[in-house]
Amino acid sequence: MRQILRIVSIAVAIPVAVWTANPAGQARVTLFEGARLIVGDGRVIENGAFMVSGNQFGTVGRTGDVVAPAGANRVALTGKTVMPAIIDTHTHLSRTRDMLLADLQQRAYYGVGAALSLGQDPGDLPFQIRSESDTLPNGARFRTAGRGITMPEPGRTDIPYWITTEAEGRKAVQELAAKRVDIVKIWVDDRDGMYKKLPPELYGPVIDEAHKNGLRVTAHIFNLADAKGLLKAGIDAFAHGVRDTDVDDEFVAMIRQRRNVVLVPNLPARDGATAQAYALQARNLARLAKEGVTIAVGTDGNTPSGPHGEMEDMVLAGMTPAQVIIAATKNGADFLQLNAGTIAQGRSADFLVLDANPLDDIKNTTKINAVYLRGAGVDRSRPPSTQ
Repeated sequence: MRQILRIVSIAVAIPVAVWTANPAGQARVTLFEGARLIVGDGRVIENGAFMVSGNQFGTVGRTGDVVAPAGANRVALTGKTVMPAIIDTHTHLSRTRDMLLADLQQRAYYGVGAALSLGQDPGDLPFQIRSESDTLPNGARFRTAGRGITMPEPGRTDIPYWITTEAEGRKAVQELAAKRVDIVKIWVDDRDGMYKKLPPELYGPVIDEAHKNGLRVTAHIFNLADAKGLLKAGIDAFAHGVRDTDVDDEFVAMIRQRRNVVLVPNLPARDGATAQAYALQARNLARLAKEGVTIAVGTDGNTPSGPHGEMEDMVLAGMTPAQVIIAATKNGADFLQLNAGTIAQGRSADFLVLDANPLDDIKNTTKINAVYLRGAGVDRSRPPSTQ
């Protein structure tokens, strides 16, 4: 798990817009103008302007071209940079109601608009919080895989389904489908030889059953050989990159044929005992990014500020800041099937106001001036209690 990143504090913040009363049935409207807009899909609009109507973006364009209706609020953002809120597609969040809600509010403080928790969420609580999170004040959206699926791992968490037969695997998927999980999580890893690894004769039926039920599957992996086998079986996403060796031409050709597969690299730390592991995974990430593989951002753990450090690591691995921002916004939102991730008309108005341009230096995503989720300003008057 990454060390917690301390967000740079600022002396003057953009005031959160105060919504004026509107006639019944009409959405509140605010015009934001003057900022550099990083749209999230690779486009940048200098001296941009955009409308927010209720919880969605309205018209987006250049200052002067976007005209506010009479009575609209106005927020001047001259000298600022605006980008979509960050999406963290690989987390493991708390399991009590109060702590899980606190997790989501802490993420909002750091500019994270949504988080996917992968495979260690028991019971009904995660699904209750999921439905509540779409309107949670000062909180990120929550999505969940519920209980993941793996071979028996005595001594480790028993929250995931431990399966040893095809029938058990298919039954687990059917139970997850009944709960309407956002994705199915499987582990294909022997944990350094400690356990039997989920084999193709088990993960193949799990993927098949998930697809029959309209669900996608993401896999925790370590080895290149397993990544190839999972691609052959129809996997939809990787919750880690290949970690045992450099990817080869065969793997690159296989994943290029599966353009809908999403890679969440989840890089290790760059120093100490993990420096060599980082170098290997950075090479793999750089090559796959160059090949056009769809990449999203994930942190694997419960560090609210973690995506900022992960994004920095992805740039140091060889991706450009522009590529990493797309991974952290549009690609993440698309992966979670959210109507968010870009500053575009009709999308959820989830965005960050920054004091510096992250296209110049990706670390500038930490220079947060204001956060808006679903069109409402997040209260950042005090840092979250747990960081």
